[in-house]
Amino acid sequence: MPRKKPKTNELPATPDAEPQPPRLTEFSHGGGCGCKIAPAVLEQILKKTSPAIVPKQLLVGLETSDDAAVYQLNAEQALVATTDFFMPIVDDPFDFGCIAAANALSDVYAMGGLPLLALAIVGMPVNTLPLETIRRILDGGESICAQARIPIAGGHTIDSVEPIYGLVAIGLVHPDNVKRNAGARPGDKLILGKRLGIGVYSAALKKGLLTPAAYSAMVSSATQINTPGRALACLAGVHAMTDVTGFGLLGHLSEICKASNVAAVIDYSALHFLPNVLEYADAGCLTGASGRNWAGCSDYVELPRKNFSDTERALLTDPQTSGGLLLACAPEVVTEVLAVFLQEGFDHAVVIGEVADGKPHIAVIKSKTD
Repeated sequence: MPRKKPKTNELPATPDAEPQPPRLTEFSHGGGCGCKIAPAVLEQILKKTSPAIVPKQLLVGLETSDDAAVYQLNAEQALVATTDFFMPIVDDPFDFGCIAAANALSDVYAMGGLPLLALAIVGMPVNTLPLETIRRILDGGESICAQARIPIAGGHTIDSVEPIYGLVAIGLVHPDNVKRNAGARPGDKLILGKRLGIGVYSAALKKGLLTPAAYSAMVSSATQINTPGRALACLAGVHAMTDVTGFGLLGHLSEICKASNVAAVIDYSALHFLPNVLEYADAGCLTGASGRNWAGCSDYVELPRKNFSDTERALLTDPQTSGGLLLACAPEVVTEVLAVFLQEGFDHAVVIGEVADGKPHIAVIKSKTD
């Protein structure tokens, strides 16, 4: 009697094969900075929140939803303190640890600081995730901190339903060099340090559609530490700085506009995206966070629907994980700013628009038609 052939979607049994560990992204309801609470919801939560004590040494607190807190120690030093953690955006544990650590350190650089040390935040389903997988996540975080030349000096661990990893990051900055998301001036140019599209790539990965080349580009971008921030902070012509993460480009730019009481114009045609992002997005590889981000910032955005497809709009609010620095600077220092990015290995830094007079809002234009 002839042997029955397996169905096309089945493989012959291999009793001796090692069971494969579960995919990290199977545990997470949202990955990377897409896990953030929606901007509109967060605004309601924090609406009446204020610190009970506001010492004069607290240079940056809750006022403008900035990237980190800054506390002045003396005339020459201020402490930068921040924390960031999330669920897996990729399945490779080492890559997940690297991305989470780079993302956490980015907030220190976005304030103009130099990282000093980090503490690990670790929540893992220890009964379902192999211990070696957990160890590799921590190895990834340690490798990024080694690149930044800082130690992971401690931390805290818990047993949790979803894998969670991140850092408390502590840095130092000269008080005169603190860069906030406030301070942008009319006439400033807006510069973005990295390509957009991480959220789309993460959605494509979950659907099994992301190519190996695209995955490599995603990890390369998300693990590139935003080191230019410290040098940029020393330039007097750099007036405001933040990093683009979970709220997307429009979300974080709207924070700059509100904090600085200015308007902005960005040119969609000038934006740099990761390869084939539009094709992935058109195929339905969008995160739920993109829509929540649009709901949170749309009141501040002028985007003519006749000129932009729904997909293009979604890319503008695509949640970035360990995204690029976004800064407003005087036109005369643009060349110097771009040179700093290039010297640090950021080949895709580009002018994307400018700051204008007016109430806080963003006008999105296209200088080139398809």
